[in-house]
Amino acid sequence: MERQGQAGHQGQPEESEQQFVLTLSCPDRQGIVHGVSSFLFMTGCNIEDSQQFKDRDTGLFFMRVHFSCPVRGLPPGAEPSRPVALDRLRASFAAVADSFRMDWQLQPAERRMRVLIMVSRFGHCLNDLLFRASIGALPIEVVAVVSNHTDFRELAGSYGVPFHHLPVTGGNKAAAEAELLKIVENEDVDLLVLARYMQVLSDDLCRRLPGRIINIHHSFLPSFKGARPYHQAHARGVKLIGATAHYVTAELDEGPIIEQEVKRVGHESTPEQLVAVGRDVECQALARAVKWHSEHRVLLNGTRTVVFA
Repeated sequence: MERQGQAGHQGQPEESEQQFVLTLSCPDRQGIVHGVSSFLFMTGCNIEDSQQFKDRDTGLFFMRVHFSCPVRGLPPGAEPSRPVALDRLRASFAAVADSFRMDWQLQPAERRMRVLIMVSRFGHCLNDLLFRASIGALPIEVVAVVSNHTDFRELAGSYGVPFHHLPVTGGNKAAAEAELLKIVENEDVDLLVLARYMQVLSDDLCRRLPGRIINIHHSFLPSFKGARPYHQAHARGVKLIGATAHYVTAELDEGPIIEQEVKRVGHESTPEQLVAVGRDVECQALARAVKWHSEHRVLLNGTRTVVFA
């Protein structure tokens, strides 16, 4: 089989490939892997990578399959019709999914997820995500930055990303979230990332975007709540600095965990040094969580996640 971009004999139709990612979860039973692989074989697709996991506690089976699908019969130089191919695959796979009671998604592998980043007055995670996206280290397109302050308008502009100032006060939170939802809809946003956004989202907003909001916080919670948590940690002599990236739910900071990062510190560390270490681990944990979500590697498993990293 000739790979994408290679022509056949002169004047003959070209053969091209499309890449897709299938993710699924369902009650575990015999034949799931066979059913998926047989479907892909019968449709002429080729498995590039496959990962699977059975949760013995819940009896659920999880699977991620990256596969290629040839597109034949195209005139030389023509581009394959990706939406048609995707819709055709989804329609034909539905029968397999129904037979196993699957919760599933089928997405183009090359599509860059459209991401909106929210931030307040700590910009280290925002800057890290914008840089990683700009150099292709994250498979995302940052379509907007939203903040309740104006501190990072110029930073967003330096990356060519639109900046939206949505101030939040005691009486306008509902109106601010309504404006946020308009941006989400107008920009066709796939994922919201709270990059140290210091406002609590309403229960209604969380329920309207389930599995589509990722937050980062220091892993001291709930031990050191409130202001200056690293100074509180220093006063208690902590030996590990950590950060947790998780999905946002209506339960504050209780959403399913995607990734965590830690670094050991010593008795000689000052509060300021702890803050610096904390910023680093927050950036690392959040970037990995965003990358894995954007590559369809994270599957929800109740209050937990399955991460095919």
